[in-house]
Amino acid sequence: MGALVSRFWFMLFPAKEYKIVVVGLDNAGKTTTLYKLHLGEVVTTNPTVGSNVEEVVYKNIRFEVWDLGGQDRLRTSWATYFRGTHAVIVVIDSTDRARISIMKDELFRLLRHDDLEHSVVLVFANKQDLKEAMSPAEITDALSLHSIKKHDWHIQACCALTGEGLYDGLGWIAQRVTTAATAAPAQPTTS
Repeated sequence: MGALVSRFWFMLFPAKEYKIVVVGLDNAGKTTTLYKLHLGEVVTTNPTVGSNVEEVVYKNIRFEVWDLGGQDRLRTSWATYFRGTHAVIVVIDSTDRARISIMKDELFRLLRHDDLEHSVVLVFANKQDLKEAMSPAEITDALSLHSIKKHDWHIQACCALTGEGLYDGLGWIAQRVTTAATAAPAQPTTS
């Protein structure tokens, strides 16, 4: 019954759809984050080879969320997924101090891509439930987030296993992308 009501609701009031790509190094928690948002539960995951894509609905906004594999050999293919992207979620393993500089390099490489010129950036500081986790302030400094001037960005402490902080981050994205969509100038029409 709930599915029928939901389907009817979306027929009457169609949701806008926005594309999100989720990037990060392997074992950061990208797939766990995706399925916690999509299903509301933790699923057993394997390393992502290629990508996973799911639809996440948040407050009548549909997000097409692409979770991209984070192994070294797969990162070069991330750019093939960027076209039409409204937001980038960077998932950081807050306990992985040894590889934070690698993610910084990857972040600044992807921010230079033309297809992401108007995208907002959310950094999920994942695994905050672990005592050795870097704080969001430490991660902000390690990634040099304050030097990002051409993109709206936000860092959100989270734990993908419990879901803590995930919807706060998704809410931030929703606010930014819907504001940008309503603020966009009207496209000229041709007759």
